[in-house]
Amino acid sequence: MQIEPIAHIHTDFPTKFGVPRQSGLASELTSTIVFAPAYRNPDCLRGIADFSHLWLIWEFDKVAGAGWSPTVLPPKLGGKTRVGVFATRSPFRPNPLGLSCVRLLGIGHGANCGAYLRIAGADMMDGTPVYDVKPYIPYADCHPDALSGFAPDSGAQLRVECPDELMRVVPADKRAALTGVLANDPRPRYQNDPDRAYAMDFAGLNVEFTVSGEVLTVKNISDRREDK
Repeated sequence: MQIEPIAHIHTDFPTKFGVPRQSGLASELTSTIVFAPAYRNPDCLRGIADFSHLWLIWEFDKVAGAGWSPTVLPPKLGGKTRVGVFATRSPFRPNPLGLSCVRLLGIGHGANCGAYLRIAGADMMDGTPVYDVKPYIPYADCHPDALSGFAPDSGAQLRVECPDELMRVVPADKRAALTGVLANDPRPRYQNDPDRAYAMDFAGLNVEFTVSGEVLTVKNISDRREDK
């Protein structure tokens, strides 16, 4: 069976670093799903606005063809304990597909792209191909008694400290999203060096920060477009 993308998502993350580890962790993040020309028939979206959340099936396209292993080392376990690939959400799998639950904000219309979806809480890089969109149905998809194995929770959030003069560099409609991403600790789980500086590309900005204990301190925010 051959499948092709029906759409691509546009997010604030041009690179992998900083992308939330799971969908919904940074609920303030907004993105758009733009459909391929063959699927821009408005009838395809008839009734979708009656649902608050959607499932997205997408591709880890940046690792496609990189191969896979029967076992992987989840960062949640410190990168030292192997578990089966099908017990993880690792991108390195036989078919590098991802599954995300996102909140539907609304339907937009563009002169060049037709109807598109505005969503919140995605955990995907900019330009990621989307293979399917399905409605989230609470009574079928939500299981409060479900066990979550080695990932029982998303982890404690960091306290983000950012000087006002730096936060003013960030567009007002992106500030809550950036703070949410930083609070969820973008660092690899196995890194815990308080002297190490990190840099993250977000919404056309370069965000530099350090982490000490439970506090993330923003050191600089610059406009990447001005650096060119």
